[in-house]
Amino acid sequence: MPLSASRLAWLQIHFCVLLWGFTAILGKLITLESVPLVLWRMGLVATALLLWPRVWRAMLELSARLLWSYIAIGCVVALHWLTFYGAIKLANASVAATCIATVPIFLALIEPRLTGRPFRWWELALGLLAVPGIALLVGGTPEHMNIGIVVGISSAAFAALFAALNKRLIMGAGALAMTTIEMGSGAMFLALLYVALTLAGVGEVAGIFDAGQSLLPNLGDSMWLLILAFGCTLLPFALSLMALRHLSAYASALAVNLEPVYAIILAIILLGEQAELEPTFYLGAALIIGVVVIYPRLLARRTL
Repeated sequence: MPLSASRLAWLQIHFCVLLWGFTAILGKLITLESVPLVLWRMGLVATALLLWPRVWRAMLELSARLLWSYIAIGCVVALHWLTFYGAIKLANASVAATCIATVPIFLALIEPRLTGRPFRWWELALGLLAVPGIALLVGGTPEHMNIGIVVGISSAAFAALFAALNKRLIMGAGALAMTTIEMGSGAMFLALLYVALTLAGVGEVAGIFDAGQSLLPNLGDSMWLLILAFGCTLLPFALSLMALRHLSAYASALAVNLEPVYAIILAIILLGEQAELEPTFYLGAALIIGVVVIYPRLLARRTL
């Protein structure tokens, strides 16, 4: 029996989440600070897509208004990843990934305004269930990681903003054209930021920028960056945009809440991060992630 469009979209989103589960681990393995790391990630994806004539043709058909809109969204995506990897450097992969699960709190407020769909009070209430989890999260991490939690929650706010904006403009262009513009504009934004910080004489911004570090990755970083760019960025980003045509930004974001599950498990297995965290951290993470289990059932009841 053929899959319906919405069911196929759910499968696509969950496959993307599986791939995204590796991004926090790769962010920890790559020694570059956040600005050059994300610059390379976005730049590699944009460069690869620009070699495809079909993408060029789709981009040339866009109106100037749509083009500038996607460019602006690309800058927001860059800020999301910049703060996400900053949180990883300032705390660890488990903390950063769990903070991203707060995206529904922001989306419950942002998406109705940007997409024109009705405000649903129960979505906000459901998102706010994550607040006790955040409190436990903070209590279960060493004090020096608290700044990483703040940066991670900022990353969630940026993620909510670009998800809602993409949902509003999703029908304006094909997924690959959108991905190319957003990745390319994000990379250029970060290149300008790198130059600005260097010219301003900023020596270091913890987890974000280090003037003494080479912009060029070493051999080990190069290998991880290629996996990050193509296996964990290009494929899932384009696939998630296609899925977003049949799902609300809020629904897809709640599916993405499974990303911390994969990230935490991988961090325990590959990085041994359980030694850095208290049991209350995992209780908080479980409360936050639990929202993703509740939402589909509640949505199904309300749409009957």
